[in-house]
Amino acid sequence: MHKLSFILFVFLSLPVWSQTRITWETLADVKFTDKYSEEVKAYYYYPHFGTTVKELEGKEVFIKGFILALEPNDDIYILSQNPYSSCFFCGNGGPESIIELKLKPGYPKFKMDQVVTMKGRMKLNKDDIYQCNYILQEAEVFEERW
Repeated sequence: MHKLSFILFVFLSLPVWSQTRITWETLADVKFTDKYSEEVKAYYYYPHFGTTVKELEGKEVFIKGFILALEPNDDIYILSQNPYSSCFFCGNGGPESIIELKLKPGYPKFKMDQVVTMKGRMKLNKDDIYQCNYILQEAEVFEERW
């Protein structure tokens, strides 16, 4: 009976083990240099991702932060280390303190500064100046079960 209970516990726990918990400190493993864009005739922060961050590429991760509902009608949401009043866009923190969310269909309505844990597949973006450096693809609310 104990063997069956252990096997059942392991089987039910597998979905939790398949994601990697990350923190905002994890995402700080990046350096930025100024790079000029002919397209927009301006400089932007060009990321040089550290080893820790590079290892996250394509992995399913989860992280807790504040929802910034920038353009809810156009599905433009950001997960931020800080609330809206002190986020990257307001001058606090750097580009490493936000993650662009590419939400799965049927996502719930979010409120500005709602604290959530999100999960999704991490994409690192170095070259598209119209997107964030960190993008969480197939993002959805993660219900922690411990």
